[in-house]
Amino acid sequence: QVQLVQSGGGLVQPGGSLRLSCVASGNIFSISAAGWYRQAPGKQRELVATVVSSGNTGYANSVKGRFAISRDNAKNTVSLQMNSLKPEDTAVYYCHIIMESAGATGDYWGQGTQVTVAS
Repeated sequence: QVQLVQSGGGLVQPGGSLRLSCVASGNIFSISAAGWYRQAPGKQRELVATVVSSGNTGYANSVKGRFAISRDNAKNTVSLQMNSLKPEDTAVYYCHIIMESAGATGDYWGQGTQVTVAS
């Protein structure tokens, strides 16, 4: 049984910073890729950042230069450092991990965490 637990998030003023973390636990053999998505009220879920096994990262244009995704393979953790936050970054953020567990590859979602950027 694999479980993803997110932490971080909350309320921050425009221009501030937050760090989100996602810890995977259970029978994990390897993590292939991971990403962070977000969903604002009334909008579709969108991909924010990704990191693959090679370490290569990708970002949505709206967050490029402000957000940084990282992974710690030893701790099965994926993090998202968010700087220079804007009100339009307000959303529920979800981590998503593709991993091999118990001989099978599957994808898993975190429970979501609210990020609110407001003065």
